[in-house]
Amino acid sequence: MRFTQYQIFSLFVLLFIFSCSQHKEKHTNSLIHESSAYLLQHAHNPVNWFPWDTKYLEKAQKENKLVLLSIGYSSCHWCHVMEEETFEDEEVAKFMNDNFINIKIDREEHPDVDKTYMNAVQIMTGNGGWPLNCIVLPNGKPVWGGTYFERDEWLENLKNIQQFYIENPEKTDDFAEQLANNIKSLQAISKNNTEVTFSKEALNKNLELWSQQLDTINGGLIGINQFPRPNSYQFLLRYAYQTNNNKLLNFVTKTIDKMVLGGLHDHLEGGFARYTVDNKWHIPHFEKMLYDNAQLISLLSYAYQVTKKPFYKETVYKTVEFIEKEFHKNGLYFASLNADSFNEFNELEEGAYYTWNNEELASLITENKTLFDAYYGINEVKKVEGKSALVKRVTDSVFAKTNNLSIQELEKLVKNWNKQLLEARLKRKKPSLDTKIITAWNALLLQAYTDAFKVFGDVNFKDKAIQNGIALQKEAITTNEKVLRTINNKTKKIDGYLDDYALLINAYISLYQITFNEKWLTISNQLIKTCLESFYDSDQEFFKYSNKNNADLITNNFEIEDMVIPSSNSVMSKNLLYLGHYFDNKEYVKLSKKMLHNMQSQIEKYPHAYSNWLDNYLNYVFPFYETVICGEEAILKTKLLYQKQYIPNMLISGSTNKSELPLLLNRYNQDKTLIYVCVNKACKLPTEDIDRAIQLMKN
Repeated sequence: MRFTQYQIFSLFVLLFIFSCSQHKEKHTNSLIHESSAYLLQHAHNPVNWFPWDTKYLEKAQKENKLVLLSIGYSSCHWCHVMEEETFEDEEVAKFMNDNFINIKIDREEHPDVDKTYMNAVQIMTGNGGWPLNCIVLPNGKPVWGGTYFERDEWLENLKNIQQFYIENPEKTDDFAEQLANNIKSLQAISKNNTEVTFSKEALNKNLELWSQQLDTINGGLIGINQFPRPNSYQFLLRYAYQTNNNKLLNFVTKTIDKMVLGGLHDHLEGGFARYTVDNKWHIPHFEKMLYDNAQLISLLSYAYQVTKKPFYKETVYKTVEFIEKEFHKNGLYFASLNADSFNEFNELEEGAYYTWNNEELASLITENKTLFDAYYGINEVKKVEGKSALVKRVTDSVFAKTNNLSIQELEKLVKNWNKQLLEARLKRKKPSLDTKIITAWNALLLQAYTDAFKVFGDVNFKDKAIQNGIALQKEAITTNEKVLRTINNKTKKIDGYLDDYALLINAYISLYQITFNEKWLTISNQLIKTCLESFYDSDQEFFKYSNKNNADLITNNFEIEDMVIPSSNSVMSKNLLYLGHYFDNKEYVKLSKKMLHNMQSQIEKYPHAYSNWLDNYLNYVFPFYETVICGEEAILKTKLLYQKQYIPNMLISGSTNKSELPLLLNRYNQDKTLIYVCVNKACKLPTEDIDRAIQLMKN
């Protein structure tokens, strides 16, 4: 068969294109089939990475190799650095491929794996963080670990460990066995066999101890950096309010002021970074996480309700605008924005999208530059790699007064400055977005929107909450009442962990409280039954973090510490209390109390690590009001009640018609909308007046 010159040329072009497409990437490993942004970032490493699956532990067993677990997340700066310096290196990759089964894990998809091996590394080294690297035996028991390593240090360590393992297999096994036992012992929580009692005196002692950790100068906790910890400050706000502790209230508002004014907050586009690397809230670690921003909406909403500081409200709306713009898709929300982005030299640089050098600022701010520098701390605040983050150190009212400006003049200046900077910033390459949709984090945002609606009464927040709640019901909950961890991966289903269940239940309870749609309570009750069946450990009297039938790990964690996100067990303790009241289930309330009672010795040692447990403690030592609103205007009156007064110790229920819920039974009156205020099943006389109902909750 003869070809024309045109056919030969066309065939050559096709072969060339095919050849280029085949060799576009020098290396491709098994991670190419994953949906996680973090795993895909490593899909073209020369390291032969596998995703997390116990079949790869079996592969290691067959090949008599150690397993190398490397754990991180997509917006982790030092994860990117180690990838570029070490995992892209051909010599390092060859040694890893020849001697190890290499597994790369997204900690946000598999937090159970992360928690297990974080414990191991902390036991071995005294430190933890990400990237988290751990070498384990094929049975999953760890033998060595650490966090970030430079290229040569990493290779040297791997060679030493591999040699030791070959020469001393029995010693390696013995060490791994002992370490695994130590990890399991950390999970043992002592039962409190004394009588279940809670007292204000014990609570106050806990707060006295916690106060020693407070940074009264800078706000936040004493330390070298500052995390927002919204749940901690929401509890302290509530405690200060309920105990009339103005000194503590001033500390909480100082801390929130620092968060909003400092570098943690993006003054141009909104949203908050994960933490600041200094203790003055100035220099952020620039990734933006959905879970931080969601919880800060809740905190700022209630802080506004207590203090009426207008810039708290402004920040709530600005943060919502940021989330809706950057994270929203069809009623669900993405996980995070990266800390790193490409700079003007097309190099990945932490904070490149957010920071400014002196030349840029001089060219952009051509009028009132000295005033601009003072407003954003350009010459007073430490630089980030020679560049400035935008940091406000005082409120606008204070700055205006200090500089002899009216607030209107300052607002005009700031609006113009921000416009100039934002136009320049939007020409830069944006940080990458992790489009993973995590159930637990979406539940936190659902909670945030219900909280914002309660405080501000803005129907837009209510609509967003309902949309998110429906989307989660459709996508995150399976037909057999199981919850999924991540939603957007249609081919790879990851079972939900306790935080996915607990936070979703909690958020649905709040969604019921602003809609009075009883289906949200029904779903919550169904999910809590699933938790009791699949997660509850009757020996420990706590819920395991993973399904108790999961035998993939050397231990099953009990998450009890309230850190950046409240612990799943503390949230479950609250859920049991709330649903116990809604469904008149004494066993739920009994278990809630027992869990809290078992925690008291831990709380007494480290109260600052158990803020959400302490928040539930307040429900038992102060009056806990069951407030019921029934009648045609129930939803309207509930909305007004929420806005009128900060009442954190109120569980509200209501209906615009007859209901079979225990709290609502026989309370509907077609002619009146009545408000019932009850404590421990003892009710005051019903009233139609909101102010009277509030007064009843003060007595």
